Amino acid sequence: METVLESASRKVVIGPDKPFVIIGERINPTGRKVLAAQLEAGDFTTVEQDAISQVEAGAAMLDVNAGVPGADEAKMLVGLVELVQELTEAPLSVDSAMDSALAAALPVCQGKPLVNSVNGEEERLEKILPLIKERGAAVIGLVFDEAGPSMDPDERFRIAQLIVERAADHGIPQQDVLIDPLAMTVGAEPQAAVVALETIRLVRQELGNNMTIGASNVSFGLPGRKIINYSFLALAMSAGLTSAITNPLVPETPMTLMACDLLLARDEYGMNWIKAHRK
Repeated sequence: METVLESASRKVVIGPDKPFVIIGERINPTGRKVLAAQLEAGDFTTVEQDAISQVEAGAAMLDVNAGVPGADEAKMLVGLVELVQELTEAPLSVDSAMDSALAAALPVCQGKPLVNSVNGEEERLEKILPLIKERGAAVIGLVFDEAGPSMDPDERFRIAQLIVERAADHGIPQQDVLIDPLAMTVGAEPQAAVVALETIRLVRQELGNNMTIGASNVSFGLPGRKIINYSFLALAMSAGLTSAITNPLVPETPMTLMACDLLLARDEYGMNWIKAHRK
């Protein structure tokens, strides 16, 4: 199963036999006080720098989030989408918890964007899925519902199935639903990574959907976060993960993912690996 995302001039294909897809996470003010303050002041210098540098570092797509508390998120998200599209050719992941912001931003997206995200809550599904269908976009489905995140992989898988079924009810094909198996911090829940990895295996074996994940969540609050993130991504790729929302500006991240592509036979004769080292 392959998921195709597009900008005005570039196509990205996510699939189990394709090179792993990095979705750059940096255009997001959550937890970035300086960026949030800049956006409030109408200063887009950091956004411009992050858009260009993430693509240069290996991001095939860019996540765009305008969640600044108290700001007009719909207006800001539209502006950020338009700006990033002027600067790069990368397809976009439009990231918002507000259906009104998504409704405003999706019409200005070029090509076929990804929407981040829905979950198993019925109200959320019924608000967002019609927007996805109308726009012809793809969507990320987070595996929790009204009860919150479960630590049972079978329950997470049940919610993944539900999201795929509800999407189909709205005319959205299965390949356009990326499942997010949820990376929660192992510092707070020792079984968090194990549960996420088992969910990935279940989705890969039973549904076949492509998947993405907020990879850095797994190490939150711990020292040595980088090595935890690399290790988790390597394990997740082996279990069947096909993309991640992560930071390509840490050089070891894209190199780790390319090495895993090589070892998992997704990089024939190591051509991408060799090309990267020649650079």
